[in-house]
Amino acid sequence: MNETDTVHESRWDFSSESEEHTNQLGKLLASVLQPGSLIALVGQLGAGKTRLVQAIAEALGADRRSVNSPTFVLLQQYDGRMPVYHFDAYRLRDSDGFLELGADELFETADGIYLIEWADRVADVLPRDRLRIHIEVTAPNSRTFQIESSGEKSAAMLDALMKLAARS
Repeated sequence: MNETDTVHESRWDFSSESEEHTNQLGKLLASVLQPGSLIALVGQLGAGKTRLVQAIAEALGADRRSVNSPTFVLLQQYDGRMPVYHFDAYRLRDSDGFLELGADELFETADGIYLIEWADRVADVLPRDRLRIHIEVTAPNSRTFQIESSGEKSAAMLDALMKLAARS
């Protein structure tokens, strides 16, 4: 980092007591995402990563029935008002496998939204400016979503998200 670089980091926690609350978070997120936005999803098996992806994709106009975990195909694309690229890094051995999917070329197009499950497994090759969402199971139907920004664009999105959530 040089003297002109600025670190833009912030964090917001969202508590969900139901799938409906998770849907609300997905809708709010979808409303602040811009082409090229990347969301790195982290959490244990069954935490709700795919559920949140479904809510975001549906809010962006994709058919929710077509959104499922891409564990076996590793990448799925859904059509909405912007393309939604849904990656699952769970089965990848390393970051090279992720790059072999063409992820870096897709990121360069910046035409869609990039949602990456198990993003901690490939974090070293992801763009620095991203939203990171760590999902923690707090009860059978409850989750805490810790949302962190790591750059100027993601900080602006997180700020807009927090403002929207405060109004709703």
